[in-house]
Amino acid sequence: MKLPATLIRTDIDTPLGPMRLAGTDRALAGAWFHGQRHAPDPALMARWRPDPAHPVLREAAAQLADYFAGRRRVFELPLDLSFGTPFQSAVWRALCGIAAGSTLSYGALAQGLQAANAVRAVGAAVGRNPLSVIVPCHRVLGARGELTGYAGGLPRKQALLRLESAGLPLPTPTLVPA
Repeated sequence: MKLPATLIRTDIDTPLGPMRLAGTDRALAGAWFHGQRHAPDPALMARWRPDPAHPVLREAAAQLADYFAGRRRVFELPLDLSFGTPFQSAVWRALCGIAAGSTLSYGALAQGLQAANAVRAVGAAVGRNPLSVIVPCHRVLGARGELTGYAGGLPRKQALLRLESAGLPLPTPTLVPA
């Protein structure tokens, strides 16, 4: 993932720990839990301009708060998925089609992308999703429905799936280690 040194950023608190949001002038480009695997290098993120009042970041923070409170199931944000390879971007767009409360296996996701023989590549792209929660990589499960890899940590993946299946808000704030 090639993110520029010119993004705008802010940090927010969530029931699952703090997140960093990053965006361009017009779209959200990143949402990572602090300490998440595959997050951009901290030195790069430190160069991004802090702006918690930026309209895109403010709206993303509000929608995430509604999501964690159980008041939102679908995000309506402009997203910039152009910072990955064309294959990664295709995987990330496909993730957006998995409805809240639903799950899909890595194999089924690969088949849907016409890449049935590329399950590992699909899994790698899912793991490098730059928009945690918003682009719902947590909805992808192993072949037998088991919880497998989540860059934000399996306890967070489990909490997100529980939130979506029950529609109940998560307690605030509870830090889950990555």
